[in-house]
Amino acid sequence: MQNYHAPRLRVLIVDQDPQDRRRATEYLKMQRIGVVMSTDKPSDIIPYLTEFDCDLVTLDLSTNPNATLTLLSNIRSRFNSPLLATVPSYSGEALRVATLELGADDCIAKPFGLGEFLARIRALLRRRVRQHERDPSPGLPEPRHCRFGDWQLDPSTRQLAVVSGDSCVRLSKGEHTLLAAFLHAPLVVLSREHLLHAANVDEDSSDRSIDTRIMRLRRKLRPTPEMPEIIRTVHGFGYMFMLDVEDIV
Repeated sequence: MQNYHAPRLRVLIVDQDPQDRRRATEYLKMQRIGVVMSTDKPSDIIPYLTEFDCDLVTLDLSTNPNATLTLLSNIRSRFNSPLLATVPSYSGEALRVATLELGADDCIAKPFGLGEFLARIRALLRRRVRQHERDPSPGLPEPRHCRFGDWQLDPSTRQLAVVSGDSCVRLSKGEHTLLAAFLHAPLVVLSREHLLHAANVDEDSSDRSIDTRIMRLRRKLRPTPEMPEIIRTVHGFGYMFMLDVEDIV
């Protein structure tokens, strides 16, 4: 078993073929998708998912499909992470149908091209982003009087104050609205389209418009390089607010 630092999205790869496992792992890392664990032991999945968050799981059914299908059903009953199953091309339709009916979100036959493998992973992750962005209540999120990291936000004055000091930063109306969207969904990847809407930016504006706004907000949230990065770019998907948010009553 090999462990990797995951700087962005967290993918768990389970494949008993060492060559296929290494090939998939190296390719995803080249595409800036973090592989948190690459293992040949399906039994590793449940303990790992119980202890850690994971954005997506790839599970190979080439060896002992019946046992792996039971494991797949167990995973789906306990965890919500998207799951991409890989099956041997000679297995036929029956195994692919069983795989999907037992909870796999998608299925791909081996051997597969790495381009298609990546495209299917990205499609599942985009679907997950859209699910996180759904808000049953209409309208945009309201600004919150809250604390995150070393900062405390007062929505009535649009001021950020350093909790342990006297310095303050005043936000523009646009920066304040954009920050409210992040505070409404911390530790969740938000697409550029979602942020354009949340910041009340004209729909005809380009993605670069939101990138520029986020760059300005970042400068205010991280005035010195010694401070931790608060808004992280998730390449190919959008942005993530990296701190927990605590409401101030």
